[in-house]
Amino acid sequence: MTGRHRSVTGEEEALWREAMRDAKPLRRKRSAAAHPPVAAPAAQPAAPAIRDKPAGAKPRPSAALAHSRPAELARLDSASAPGLDKRSRERLRRGERAIEASLDLHGMTQEAAHAALVRFVTVSAAAGRRCVLVVTGKGTMPGSGVLKAAVPRWLNEAGLRPHLLAFVPAQPRHGGDGALYILLRRKR
Repeated sequence: MTGRHRSVTGEEEALWREAMRDAKPLRRKRSAAAHPPVAAPAAQPAAPAIRDKPAGAKPRPSAALAHSRPAELARLDSASAPGLDKRSRERLRRGERAIEASLDLHGMTQEAAHAALVRFVTVSAAAGRRCVLVVTGKGTMPGSGVLKAAVPRWLNEAGLRPHLLAFVPAQPRHGGDGALYILLRRKR
């Protein structure tokens, strides 16, 4: 291999075709004559499946296994929302989405608050809710809110993260920095 380009192996092409098997083309706005179809590259013989690994190298799952397993979810924080378009993120940040349920954690211990949050998010997701509000409180002094710091950590735990698309601090009318809007994934 020279430079940055290399040929696609037969195994890679087979995996691509398998991954795209159920894909449906988008509607085109222009006529098909304006863009003639691109010929598929000729199939190359598959590369040998056995490859030598350097001593001490960790085993890597095969591409076929990686395809069948859900991808690792990116860590969420109030500044990022991977997988959410800009317009949806702004609507959430501005508090323009209808809040379908809310949970107030004021006065709870960390243990009780964690259990309540897990129950609230899983029940809300199962009920098909999209936007919920969790009130953590701001703490008595700046930077002292224990639940305010803990809730974003808890939302990224393996049991809750798959249910979430994003979370952002709420608008002042809903609790400001002492509350979070949480956007849940759609049930499929």
